[in-house]
Amino acid sequence: MLILTRKIREVLIISDNIIIKILDINSDKVCIGISAPKNILIYRKEIYKKNNYKV
Repeated sequence: MLILTRKIREVLIISDNIIIKILDINSDKVCIGISAPKNILIYRKEIYKKNNYKV
């Protein structure tokens, strides 16, 4: 696992076509924006597990 520290408006780029931007940090919550091609599925872990996918 890669662990990074980022500030608001900082960006992570994954594989040239997935961009993750830190939008806001508010006490114990982080708001992120994700830009990715439409063929890339993005799930929250609790939804992923609820649908019986393996984590």
